[in-house]
Amino acid sequence: MSEVIQASARRERTRQRLLDAAAEVFAEEGLDAASVEAICERAGFTRGAFYSNFESKDELFFELATRVSNEKLSAVTARLRELEASTDRPTHPAEIVGRLLDFETDDRLGVLILSEIRNHSLRDATLSASYLAWEDAMSARVARVIEDVARSSGLAPRMSADELARLFLMTWESASQRAVMMGLDNEALCAAVSDRMRALAEALVG
Repeated sequence: MSEVIQASARRERTRQRLLDAAAEVFAEEGLDAASVEAICERAGFTRGAFYSNFESKDELFFELATRVSNEKLSAVTARLRELEASTDRPTHPAEIVGRLLDFETDDRLGVLILSEIRNHSLRDATLSASYLAWEDAMSARVARVIEDVARSSGLAPRMSADELARLFLMTWESASQRAVMMGLDNEALCAAVSDRMRALAEALVG
C-alpha cells in the first residue's frame, strides 16, 4: 500500500512540475508557441512523462486554468468563512464583495491563460465542449458561494444564484481583461476588478 501511495505522490509531483513549467513557458511565449517539448525541457522531464500525465497540451492548459480558478475561489471562500465568523460582518452588498475581494485574487498570467483558452475554444468544436463544461462547473461553484453569502447576510439577490454567478463571472472576465490591456500591475488589476464587482453587487443584490 505504501508503494502505491508513494507512486501516486510522485505522479502528482510530476503533474505539478509540468503545470508550473507550462505556466512559465506560456507567460514567455504564449499558448500556441508553448510546445510540449519546451514545457518538458523546462520541467526536466521527457515527452513520455508528459503523455503519461496529459493526453494533450490542451488538456494540460485546461487543468492549468482550473488550478488558477480554484485558487481564486478557494481564497474567496476562505475569506467568506472569516467574515461569517467575524462579529463585525458587513451588511451592504458592495461592502461584502469588497471584503471578499480586498486581496490579490488575479494576476496577468492567470488572465492570459483563461483568455487564450477561451479564444482557442471559439475556433475548435472539441475544445468548445470542454470549455463549456469547465465554465459550467466554475459557475456552479460561484453559485454556491453566492448562496452562502445570501444565507449568512440575509441579502436577497434579484435573480437566481446560477444566473448571478454567470453574470459575476462574465463581469470578472471582462474587467480583468480590460485591466491587462491597460497595462495595470497586479495590485491595480485586482482593485479594478473589485470595483466592477462591487458595482454589480450593489445593482443586483438587495
